[in-house]
Amino acid sequence: MEGSVADLSKYRFKKAKDNLETAKVLLKLGKLEDSINRSYYAIFHAMRSVTILDSFDSSKHSGIMSYFNLHYVKSGIFDKDTSDMINTAFK
Repeated sequence: MEGSVADLSKYRFKKAKDNLETAKVLLKLGKLEDSINRSYYAIFHAMRSVTILDSFDSSKHSGIMSYFNLHYVKSGIFDKDTSDMINTAFK
C-alpha cells in the first residue's frame, strides 16, 4: 500500500530540514559553496512538500518555483520576500 499525499509532504519537509542542517554544518566548516547548494535544496524540498498537497509535482525546478510563486506567493499565503529568496537561491 502506498503512502498518502500527507506522508509524502512530511517526507519532503524532513528532507528540507535535513538539507538545512547539513548547510549549517558546511557553513561552520567554511564550505560556503556547498552550504549554499544544500540551502537551495532545503528551499526546493520545502516547496515540493507544499506543492504536493495540491497534487502538483514537476521534474523541473523552474516548474516547482513557478507553481509555488503563482499559487502561494501571488495569493498572499507567502510574502514577496519568500519569492525573492527562492529566486536568489536558484540563481
